[in-house]
Amino acid sequence: MNKMTKLEKRWILYDVGNSAFVLLASTIIPIYYKNIAQASGISPADSTAYFSYATSLVTVLVAVLGPVLGSLADTKGFKKPVFTFFMMMGVIGCGGLSVPKSWLAFLAVYVVAKVGLNASLVFYDAMLGDVTTEERMDVISAQGYAWGYIGSCIPFVFSLVFVLFSDTIGITGNAAMAIAFLVNGAWWLLVTLPLLKSYEQKYYVEPGEHPVRDSFRRLKKIFSEIREKPEIWYFLLAFFFYIDGVYTIIDMATSYGKDVGITDTNLLLALLLTQVVAFPCSILFGQLSKRVQGTKLIQVSIVGYFFVVLFALQLDKAWEFWFLAVWVAVFQGAIQSLSRSYFAKIIPREKAAEYFGFFDIFGKGAAFMGTLLMGISTQLFDTSRAGVAVLAVMFAVGFVLFRIAAGKAQA
Repeated sequence: MNKMTKLEKRWILYDVGNSAFVLLASTIIPIYYKNIAQASGISPADSTAYFSYATSLVTVLVAVLGPVLGSLADTKGFKKPVFTFFMMMGVIGCGGLSVPKSWLAFLAVYVVAKVGLNASLVFYDAMLGDVTTEERMDVISAQGYAWGYIGSCIPFVFSLVFVLFSDTIGITGNAAMAIAFLVNGAWWLLVTLPLLKSYEQKYYVEPGEHPVRDSFRRLKKIFSEIREKPEIWYFLLAFFFYIDGVYTIIDMATSYGKDVGITDTNLLLALLLTQVVAFPCSILFGQLSKRVQGTKLIQVSIVGYFFVVLFALQLDKAWEFWFLAVWVAVFQGAIQSLSRSYFAKIIPREKAAEYFGFFDIFGKGAAFMGTLLMGISTQLFDTSRAGVAVLAVMFAVGFVLFRIAAGKAQA
């Protein structure tokens, strides 16, 4: 069966919705924030560091909440309501970014929106086992990222017209940004509605008399199970390290580009190109997974990112940023989608949200470490390049641990 079902398509649509905010958060939001900070007298290095710390705070909050909420959401009837709550938190936060005028208040609202986004993804990822079969997980997961990349371009291009041509249109820059935030929030909500209408939780744990207390008990039991399954434990450790670089690059690419002298227009257009290139590359890797083991494709992606980071260390020209954007796009969707589907295959489906809660801890925990180290290194050495150098080490360690995990899974 090659044709996607209606439910698979509607699950993919959530990637299309939330990716609009993800693209906004990696392009327009950092530029707008750094411009506000600069107007307030904050140095470029300090504004990058503060943005890193805000991103790190998000990852800590979600890493703490993820397993607890995941455990609760595996209870029958809980997954959709909890997912809906955090999705709406993200949507409202996205639109709410149009309100603050100070850099600190803007960062506060940004944290709220990002927590909503990242927490919703714990449950969205855990839905994969409910919406498709194990044989189709790699392909459907890749399709989600692929259509997310290309679909997010629609509200982004609409927003970009207002941001880049605000003077021609006859509106202020702040008004243009407010339109961008509201449009992307509305897009996120509208394309999510079909999933909310049709999704039903197939795999679950029957509710007890005390679902919240029971969820904590299951949480402790799940952690013990993970430690006793080396193929899962080593994968999570590997994921912790290599996904660090991926999330940090996504979160900090625009700030880093501004620090090394790339213009706002070049940054925005190059990152738009990333989305366009990532679309066919994600589908390509999804199709390759039918012929090549997913573990091998993940390793290729890790190595690809390692060389991306090395190239970024000497980046100081616009064409180099464009070149880097293309190569990031080649591996970005593959490493995320294949990691998600690989993990979904090696865990029990009825405990998917609980396990994906830990998946999120190791993933977002890595992002916390990456953005935090980048912020500290940038301030210590007064250059963003010092922070980027840390990422190369993370990819190398992640590659070694993943090979161990793959060996354990085959044993």
